[in-house]
Amino acid sequence: MSGRPEILFPLFSAVETLQGVGPKTAQNFTQMAIETPRDLLFSLPYSVVDRRLRTTLNGVDFPGVVTVEVTIGEHRPARNRGGAYRIHVTDAETDFQLVFFHGRSRYLEAQVPEGARRVVSGKVELFDGLAQMVHPDYMVPLVEASEIPGFEPVYNLTQGITQKTMFKSVRSTLTRVPELEEWIDPAQLAKENWQEWHQSILSAHNPSGLDDLDAQSPSRARLAYDELFAHQLTLALARQMERKTRGISSRGNGILQAPVLAALPYKPTSAQSLAIAEISADLEADRRMNRLLQGDVGSGKTLVAFMGLLVVVEAGGQGVMMAPTEILARQHLEGLRPLAEDAGVVLELLTGRDKGAERRAKLAALKRGDIHILVGTHAVFQQDVEFNDLRLAIVDEQHRFGVRQRMELAEKGRGADVLVMTATPIPRSLALAQYGDMDVSVLDEKPPGRKPIKTAVISTERMDEVISHLRHAIAEGRQCYWVCPLVEESEVMDLTAAEERFKRLRAVLGEGVVGLVHGQMPSKDKDSAMAAFQSGETSVLVATTVIEVGVNVPNASIMVIERAEIFGLAQLHQLRGRVGRGSAESTCLLMYQAPLKEGGRKRLEVLRETEDGFVISETDLQMRGAGDMIGTAQSGLPRFQIADLERQAGLMAVAQSDARALLAIDPGLESPRGRAARVLLWLMRQDQAIRLISVG
Repeated sequence: MSGRPEILFPLFSAVETLQGVGPKTAQNFTQMAIETPRDLLFSLPYSVVDRRLRTTLNGVDFPGVVTVEVTIGEHRPARNRGGAYRIHVTDAETDFQLVFFHGRSRYLEAQVPEGARRVVSGKVELFDGLAQMVHPDYMVPLVEASEIPGFEPVYNLTQGITQKTMFKSVRSTLTRVPELEEWIDPAQLAKENWQEWHQSILSAHNPSGLDDLDAQSPSRARLAYDELFAHQLTLALARQMERKTRGISSRGNGILQAPVLAALPYKPTSAQSLAIAEISADLEADRRMNRLLQGDVGSGKTLVAFMGLLVVVEAGGQGVMMAPTEILARQHLEGLRPLAEDAGVVLELLTGRDKGAERRAKLAALKRGDIHILVGTHAVFQQDVEFNDLRLAIVDEQHRFGVRQRMELAEKGRGADVLVMTATPIPRSLALAQYGDMDVSVLDEKPPGRKPIKTAVISTERMDEVISHLRHAIAEGRQCYWVCPLVEESEVMDLTAAEERFKRLRAVLGEGVVGLVHGQMPSKDKDSAMAAFQSGETSVLVATTVIEVGVNVPNASIMVIERAEIFGLAQLHQLRGRVGRGSAESTCLLMYQAPLKEGGRKRLEVLRETEDGFVISETDLQMRGAGDMIGTAQSGLPRFQIADLERQAGLMAVAQSDARALLAIDPGLESPRGRAARVLLWLMRQDQAIRLISVG
């Protein structure tokens, strides 16, 4: 796999090599991330202009674009500088004017002499009851009329790039499009009735109507599939590499798991049991585990993760559980501690706070193997942290661990198995895009004993009612989270909103009852405010969204979210999941500021209707779009130019199984279809994949 295949050279030359593109235009193209003809090919039109030839203007709705054959009549040059130069023209049934500002008589008389026949095309508007075409887009002799496209594609532009420039550059690129060998499975091609790649690209740039712009049109669907297939092939190659790295086989004997299961107040759900079985089987196999454990708020991920950790301890190894922040690491520790006591295993915490002698002692115990399970933050990654025999690393997904980080962890982890946990239910199409190299276990049931949360939607105008309701609840010994919105992304503003609310609640409910946590506080203040709330010393915690991840206070049974309409669905669902963890009936109040916009209203309704995180995430995806939903820039989610993840989720699943199937029969991509797939990877700039094949 030495370098880019020669057949693609014309598409990867500089843009300047295209007809009519000089250095200045090339410079402007870079603003659109267009550096080669290949980039132009994948910038598909978003609209079309109907320029089919008509016999007359009669019956056209103005303003509108019209293409018509005319006889040129009298020229009326402008009377003063900057005035309009008008030319009277007649079509088969009526007459109108062509209008030019700064029109030069000499040029126009040469181009369109009186009495000549021409085809003109442009926008016609009525001006004082008179039809006018100002600066026609086309004005050509009859013999050249066929050069006006019947449906002209309309492209996205940037400063300094006009439709004309874009159209010409794309046309010049289309003359270079090579015919490539087919990489799509023949059965898939036949089933979808797709054309070959070369033909699909030409069709996509030559739409014959609005239908051809639809994501589901055959040429676009085929090109979207190519993009998804290249992406899934990259993930499948990473997965294949990963699986080549020999893992460590860890076989549990149940001796530590049994007492933990016996001590549980309830039986694990069938989803939990299945996930535990899948993870145990992966741990026993001698290839590396690379699995995603996806579970909604309160679906019991901790137990599943801990069972995995016990399997490796039973087998004589060690496990590590990593959390993104110290608060969460401490919470994992709290959650795991009772389970560890039932099992009789040694559990320890390592964060950036450990210093000096205490830290040295922990590291020595870890290296000797005296610590069985380590819970920690990123500090676990530091050079001097050495395990005796690390078998399993569990990563809490709040880190946004992308494929690349997983591969890095793999390099450090000496064959350790990896389990990634996420509490955000991700719609299947996105899970495939982001975690296509992983195997997925889903927890889609709630353990028994979790009571449903009552969700109510009320206007901020009823604030006083809410506060008095709260006073009664506190008197009964209940605790409440009060979440203030992030205002305008400005932390200072956001701070004042939270502080104002804190002062108002403190005035009504009394000193010492209300705590405050926000992003600007030093972390020790944050920790002590959290601790006071956890211990029940304070009854109300006013917070910005810092509490959405992981904090566990079983006695908190009320969640008030102010300006809920400006939060995302997934975020609201996460926040609501902070209550309903204890034995009391729980309530979530979504407060909105009237009037509600359509989107905000729909989000609040969805939350009121369902507690199912997967239903919520699918709705979120439809409403917000993929990039927005997980913050494309930092999520490791690829940016697709043609594929539309919301509408083409089905194609993504087909692409994944097809990519895995191709590699199963042709791991080195050596067959004719395999070699075609290599060309696709070069075409789609999947450098990472190309490196993987060359190493492999």
